[in-house]
Amino acid sequence: MTEKIIVGMSGGVDSSVSAALLQQKYPHDVAGMFMKNWEEDDTSETCTADEDVKDAQSVCDRLGLTLHRRNFSAEYWDYVFSEFLEEYQKGRTPNPDILCNREIKFKTFLDHADDLGAEFIATGHYVRKAEVKGEFRLLKGVDNNKDQSYFLYAIKQHQLARSLFPVGELEKPAVRDKAAELGLSVHDKKDSTGICFIGEKRFQDFLSQYLKPNPGEIVTPDGTVVGKHNGLMYYTIGQRQGLGIGGVKKALAEPWFVIAKAHKNNQLIVGQSNHNHLIMGQQLRADQVNWISGQAPEFPLRCNAKIRYRQPDQACSITLTDNGQLTVDFEQSQRAITPGQSVVFYLDDICLGGAVITDSDLLTSTCELKP
Repeated sequence: MTEKIIVGMSGGVDSSVSAALLQQKYPHDVAGMFMKNWEEDDTSETCTADEDVKDAQSVCDRLGLTLHRRNFSAEYWDYVFSEFLEEYQKGRTPNPDILCNREIKFKTFLDHADDLGAEFIATGHYVRKAEVKGEFRLLKGVDNNKDQSYFLYAIKQHQLARSLFPVGELEKPAVRDKAAELGLSVHDKKDSTGICFIGEKRFQDFLSQYLKPNPGEIVTPDGTVVGKHNGLMYYTIGQRQGLGIGGVKKALAEPWFVIAKAHKNNQLIVGQSNHNHLIMGQQLRADQVNWISGQAPEFPLRCNAKIRYRQPDQACSITLTDNGQLTVDFEQSQRAITPGQSVVFYLDDICLGGAVITDSDLLTSTCELKP
């Protein structure tokens, strides 16, 4: 028998309830697939793939579903992790969740579902979709606190057409209640956080296994040296933790934060509250643009945007440059616009698409401090 719907099973409560809801609606047409995306060398420190696949199997046994297992580690390395490392090497801060959705969950997974003869794939993402005059739209999830459309802006129209999001109409507490009602063993399992392939390791320790660190000076905007950094790749704009700055003469008794990276001199620029204005910007530029409809809108486009997950929508205007990049002008100043992260565009609940931030009008020319 060919299953018409293959659910991406992570071993978590969201994908488990997604499978259960679909099985109730289509009793003979649903199966699960567990995707292993990382070959861990020490399961005590990294991903808990063995535990997760056991949980996924337990749920499928409870629901009477077949669980297919696939190892996508090679694809993950080639199309997600390699780009992740390349971006960090450039001093940017990539988002691996967006890369994983683009390359694995809605591409490789869909290909393997095709091999099984499936018509649809389903995931536990908190988003919805709607069809309007033959066009499929990606909508925010009902639960504003869990909406994950930010991470799915890079999918294409044909992928969205064949995707189902059963928990997008629910709020998280209702999902857990449904799991408990069905007797699913994962009903109280903690949500996964962070990046799977790093697990419990310190981020710097993990990244140094793949990229050679290049230590340098930590300086204030006027060039005063206040410490040493371990490598610009380890820091992101707006970061407050892990800077190791203390006891600076004439400095405020307040936390320090990262303002910018001066790659030319390998310097990390930091400030305190009196430098807040230097981390606020109203314009950014972005490339690697994806419009979910498959068609670019007319410019200038007035809409809302987010430059990070769970940020409230920000009013903006988008224009297209001669080289195909987007220029995004916000009505209000934005804190810590970060190259490598994504800007995602919305009209009300509709996710229009997004792009990867290349630079902004934050402190730039003054960051290239003289040696």
